[in-house]
Amino acid sequence: MEDHSKHLPIQQWAEEERPREKMLLKGRAALSDAELIAVLLGSGMAKQSAVDLARQVLKRCHHSLDELGKLAIHDLTKIKGIGPAKAITLVSAFELGRRRNYTDNKERIVLKASQEVYEYMKPHLLDLSHEEFWVLSLNRANVVIRASKISSGGLAGTVVDTRMLFKEALENLANSIILVHNHPSGTLKPSEADEYLTKKLVEAGKFLEIPVLDHLIFTDRGYYSFADHGGIL
Repeated sequence: MEDHSKHLPIQQWAEEERPREKMLLKGRAALSDAELIAVLLGSGMAKQSAVDLARQVLKRCHHSLDELGKLAIHDLTKIKGIGPAKAITLVSAFELGRRRNYTDNKERIVLKASQEVYEYMKPHLLDLSHEEFWVLSLNRANVVIRASKISSGGLAGTVVDTRMLFKEALENLANSIILVHNHPSGTLKPSEADEYLTKKLVEAGKFLEIPVLDHLIFTDRGYYSFADHGGIL
């Protein structure tokens, strides 16, 4: 038998079934993904509660929070019942989640392994649908002085200006640098262009006495390190 209460406005549900009240009574872990999203949405639309609308959002993402986190505002507003305000709220919530583990820049961040670089770059590159190229300027103790985005491109690539990259490193008084760029496609295999660029930047670094310690290809599921694979000579 169908539960007609599921189609009533949240205000008419039994108190223990309303997402906000449910969280107060039972804690955040008691809420389903749809209920948590409903709290963010705040309201639904005619004959559709916020939870019903949240279920539609999840359906659009094949019930994958990972996929939902990658949607931009314009993607979300294509869902019936999601306007700019609701879309902005959802995008903001996922962005806060990404930043949660981001260490404050005032803290000394030492990078001595490729896995540490990958974790450090997650707040910057996770869930992006376009390519970006970053340079990390380090001091003699491998402490991060500054993380700088050098370029931003499309789905298939981005242009890197060698002079601008090393200008950034010189201005930051870097003793060494680490290069990072993402592959939105998820492929970890470096392209011929990636290999050529890495070789060129390594040689430029030797000339300027600012060695390139590594070049990471970043994806949401993992990374490729040129240094780990003997590609930094």
